Amino acid sequence: MHSIIRDSSLAQDGAQKIEWARRHMAVLNSIAEQFKRDQPFKGLKVALSIHLEAKTAYLAQVIHLGGAEVFATGSNPLSTQDDVCAALADSGVTVFASHACSPEEYHDYLCRALSVKPDVMIDDGGDMVHILHEEHPEWAENIRGGCEETTTGVIRLRSRAKAGTLHFPMFNINDADCKHLFDNRYGTGQSVWDGIMRTTNLTVAGSTVVVAGYGWCGKGVSMRAKGLGAKVIVTEVNPVRAIEAVMDGFRVMPMDEAAALGDLFVTVTGCKSVVTTKHMLSMKEGAMMCNAGHFDVEVDVAGLRALAKSCSPIRKNIEGFELPNGRTVYLLAEGRLVNLAAGDGHPVEIMDMSFSLQALCAARIVQSGKALKPDLYSVPQDIDHDVALRKLNALQIHMDALTLEQDAYLNA
Repeated sequence: MHSIIRDSSLAQDGAQKIEWARRHMAVLNSIAEQFKRDQPFKGLKVALSIHLEAKTAYLAQVIHLGGAEVFATGSNPLSTQDDVCAALADSGVTVFASHACSPEEYHDYLCRALSVKPDVMIDDGGDMVHILHEEHPEWAENIRGGCEETTTGVIRLRSRAKAGTLHFPMFNINDADCKHLFDNRYGTGQSVWDGIMRTTNLTVAGSTVVVAGYGWCGKGVSMRAKGLGAKVIVTEVNPVRAIEAVMDGFRVMPMDEAAALGDLFVTVTGCKSVVTTKHMLSMKEGAMMCNAGHFDVEVDVAGLRALAKSCSPIRKNIEGFELPNGRTVYLLAEGRLVNLAAGDGHPVEIMDMSFSLQALCAARIVQSGKALKPDLYSVPQDIDHDVALRKLNALQIHMDALTLEQDAYLNA
């Protein structure tokens, strides 16, 4: 099976991006050496649905170094980078992806990656799992299990597991300590503002930012907005998180009230219809909306397009919508992931830990054989600690260890 990419001549540019990422992914580099030696995926097929940019491309290459035949496709049309796809294909990975592909092409790419009947899968958002369960269960005949790293994907997996309709084991990477404490908080916090600022070229200081959702991603986005000088309002449906936001120094109120106050709205909930047309009609002239959740359903983009009297491109990744009340509001990156669609995603060193979890959990699935029954599993603590220790070693940081006496006392 041959790769389907937009332009193979872009491979050199993509290879430079991947090499830059590789140089700053010390943990994954150590795993790459281990995989080259141990060949945990020898003779197996691994399918990946991931944001196809430099860091995720290197993860695919590390899996390939471990002996796998790798089939990679994008998990979001606007986050796919064509030069990275070309370089990845040139390195021996089969790639089905192109930037800004149509919904039909996106689905076809996913199906092509799954039609090889993979042994292991790495999903990002849950689309691969959905296809294997609802559309083509015959392609799951060899599947041993997989990994999922997004909040949205884990929500979908939990629903399946609760209903008893998850047909193979999946590791919940998203809730591992070395993922959500760093990737969701520091990665999303930095990359969202990187995407917003490079897209708008506007000042954050002094503006009012409304952050919808105060999970780990929302905490990071709010913290960075505060650091940039913004006044931050948080909207939440979870009372514990709402209290936490208050104690962290932020105003908390319903979106119905926040809609009239915000200059910029960022959704990070993993849910749908968080910012609706009712809210948009209450917004200030020039208010901007963007999304940092996995799917483009948190801001009601379809409702906005139906409501608006006119829509026009303003600059790259910004559309202006004239509303019936005469005001104009702006949408960034079509309501898709602003940090990836309008930026380069999370910082390299942050994703080093997340992708190391993915790689080690994929190997654990193979090692476990049939011992893992169909269910959603937490990342084993030994893998979480392994990644943390590798990261500390890479930073040349050392820590204390329990004495035998202390260990006995704590475990008495």
